[in-house]
Amino acid sequence: MNCANDAALDGGIDNIDLDFLPADLTAQCRNLIESYHDVHGYACLPDMLWRARLGPFIERHHEFRQRLRKASTTRSAKKSHLGFVEIATAILSLEILASSFAGWSALYPDAGATALSVLKRQSGSSLTPLMDFYLYPPKYISSAAISKLTPPRTNHTGESGLYRASKPELAGEKLALGYVNELLQRSDDKSPLPHLR
Repeated sequence: MNCANDAALDGGIDNIDLDFLPADLTAQCRNLIESYHDVHGYACLPDMLWRARLGPFIERHHEFRQRLRKASTTRSAKKSHLGFVEIATAILSLEILASSFAGWSALYPDAGATALSVLKRQSGSSLTPLMDFYLYPPKYISSAAISKLTPPRTNHTGESGLYRASKPELAGEKLALGYVNELLQRSDDKSPLPHLR
């Protein structure tokens, strides 16, 4: 683990360096968030973060506070949206790593442990409010969203064994993984996915 992150977690400074987040995961999270807000609008993103009770969590962490300050004081709507997307991307990445979703913490065990310790300090009922919002909407599970967050297939061998070792604990994850397996099988068969056109 990163020594700066260890010191911040032990000392209670909440000055976490988010560089430990895997670049491939953050890119996929960003893609998911931007895809959602391209359709539904970016204006709802700040409100959604606060309704998820992430305000105190964001305020407690220096890097998130910096991004929030830039996003909320800029005159450019595009820069503001970018700042809030960066905040949501980092938090969603933390949630995915901390929850062992789709085996990400097995692929990056140190990052998963760090993410879990960061999120455990969050006061509130759910450790995964953004996953609940983007991946598990109240009426259905978004297979398109889940397929965007599937770990890369070429990075590691034996991913299914790593996944089993990570002991995923999310409710409904079997259903989500069923969607992922179906999507992966379809991509292997090179058949187009009608709902993603």
